[in-house]
Amino acid sequence: MTADRLLRAALFFALTTTGLLAHDDEAHHWDEPFDFPDLPGYLTLVSDLHQHSVFSDGAVWPTIRVQESKRDGIEVMALTEHLEYQPHAADIPHPDRNRSFHLAHDHAQDDLLVVTGAEVTRSMPPGHINAIFIEDANRLIMDDPMAVAQEATRQGGFLFWNHPMWLPQKPDGVSELTPLHEQMIAAKVLHGIEVVNHGRYSEEALQIALDHDLTIMGTSDVHGLIAWEYETYPHLHRPVTLIFAEAQTAPAVREALFDHRTVVWYTDTLIGRQRWVEPLTRACLDIAPVGYPNDHLALKVVVSNSSSTPFTLRNRSAYALHRTADIFRVPAHGQITLEFKTREKLEAVDLSFEVLNAIIAPATHPTLTWEKLTVGTDASAAAEH
Repeated sequence: MTADRLLRAALFFALTTTGLLAHDDEAHHWDEPFDFPDLPGYLTLVSDLHQHSVFSDGAVWPTIRVQESKRDGIEVMALTEHLEYQPHAADIPHPDRNRSFHLAHDHAQDDLLVVTGAEVTRSMPPGHINAIFIEDANRLIMDDPMAVAQEATRQGGFLFWNHPMWLPQKPDGVSELTPLHEQMIAAKVLHGIEVVNHGRYSEEALQIALDHDLTIMGTSDVHGLIAWEYETYPHLHRPVTLIFAEAQTAPAVREALFDHRTVVWYTDTLIGRQRWVEPLTRACLDIAPVGYPNDHLALKVVVSNSSSTPFTLRNRSAYALHRTADIFRVPAHGQITLEFKTREKLEAVDLSFEVLNAIIAPATHPTLTWEKLTVGTDASAAAEH
């Protein structure tokens, strides 16, 4: 190594270790386990139900997937190995296509639920379809894709269409149902669709889910190491599906998926049906009017966030903000203090916010109102200058 390269390397090391080239704390919230509050009557389970190992075209052993999931706070996972695409078969022969599940299941502990799965890998149509909660992946190896879907459903499987926006199979990137997909939906052998896969989001897939009563899914579809695949992406965390289930058991998770109780978390954005996005957002945020400091008429309000995702909010209240623009950000596991110009001292207040990083339909964000919030008496807090 030349002296110049040694100098550059030493400078990079110094800058990195002093934090000058590091991301800020908020950008690194993915380093900690994903955390979202439970909803009344339900656990909020973080899941990644589309992953690969060396038992199909992945690059790691199944136990690594378990360890990565534990690090990220994943609570439900599936290894969905390609049934028809087996590039490592000569090096890792495995006549039992359930083998990766057994290895992962035996390595997991009580805090991680590993469910069965397989990926039916076909050209369009129907493309790639994941079947989870199946009894035996070996019995899904057959030619007719409709027969495969029927057998998986007979086994109790939940089937979802993978990456319908994937350019190698859909060069324009537009997710569209084919007659075969429509037939599968009508026959109740297709139950969900990925609106997010790896680094791809499809608003057309979201509309398909809403129009055809399909469960909204988001997955990592990871093949290499999670850290290597996602550290170069701006969102810095794998996409996951948040499942609202009565318990962390296979029957409860399966029931929740069939009942469409999901929200996808992707690029710090929540995507799902309004029915679930709104209560989840309310559970994450606490809005606390604490009073009028120094006898001013600017109401001090503390907005706290108990989740792993930051929130980007637009003020839609009847009162303008003082100091802060109408769009502001509440950090993950953090808080922000706002001041509302109420013109008079109020004992209760209604506050409304549009959640810009939540999507309940293509290009549609929910607006939530917290009604009749009691104003505190924090008149002693000094206002900032």
